[in-house]
Amino acid sequence: MSVDRSGEIRIPKTVDSVPVDRRKFLGFLVATTAGMLGPGAVDEAEAFGFDKFFQKHFTELKGKKLEEALRRIEKEADQKFDRTDITVAADPPIPGVRYGYALNLTRCIGCRRCVKACVKENNQSRDPEIEYIRVLKMPQGTNDLDQSEHYYEPETVPEEGFYYMPVQCHQCSNPPCVRVCPVEATWREPDGIVVIDYNWCIGCRYCEAACPYWARRFNFAEPKIPSDEINPVTHYLGNRPRPKGVMEKCTFCIQRVRKGLMPACHDACPTGARKFGNLADPESEVRQVLETKRVFVLKEEAGTHPNFYYFFD
Repeated sequence: MSVDRSGEIRIPKTVDSVPVDRRKFLGFLVATTAGMLGPGAVDEAEAFGFDKFFQKHFTELKGKKLEEALRRIEKEADQKFDRTDITVAADPPIPGVRYGYALNLTRCIGCRRCVKACVKENNQSRDPEIEYIRVLKMPQGTNDLDQSEHYYEPETVPEEGFYYMPVQCHQCSNPPCVRVCPVEATWREPDGIVVIDYNWCIGCRYCEAACPYWARRFNFAEPKIPSDEINPVTHYLGNRPRPKGVMEKCTFCIQRVRKGLMPACHDACPTGARKFGNLADPESEVRQVLETKRVFVLKEEAGTHPNFYYFFD
């Protein structure tokens, strides 16, 4: 990459004749700044498409530019999955709303229906399958995560002597994942949802290492979703199809909750163990749980101040 006398940035077309995409370009800039790459590492913007390559950060996209980006992403998704109905919205936070989640461990039976509903709603890869929710099988009388079982047969639940603890993104008020991102591809929205701009993520996985809740997932391979299983109703910061090489995670189903709906995992729970709502509303169900039950947060010592709570009857 060079700058000519007019100040125009010129980007070479190849890196040893190997084409790379925008995330690799951003990764190159970060790595070069950090002194991690040697000479000869350059990028190919023309093959990637200039509009996509030079798209601004989501928080800077306004008006016509935002609409152009949304329509382009819709077109790309339709072509990739042989569809004609994929929509990408950019619904903003609802004023006066700060989302919170409370989970009743007494009622959770470990059926993992929440896991499957989440995969279906959020267009997660089926092969390899990416799951945002991890359900831990815990021995009764202990809260030691080292004794938990992450993989068990859901057909046998609930088992006597055990309880179940689903773990997902806790939408922290002090999210360590945000602090470590070198390109500001992840941030916390006014409604409390921690989001990712997949077009800016460079796949460095710093956020994955920083998260104490195992909530971040990385696409090591190209995500595979059958065309007829795509959820066509998507959000730019949520469940729109993701490419290989980016991080993703739970967003409380941002495409649903910003339309006044509940997260898919909430609606899929057969026992009513999940409570979701507006923490700023004293009458909301989740707020009532916090005021009337003995609640706790996972890994309080991490200082993340999560907006995901656990309680027992």
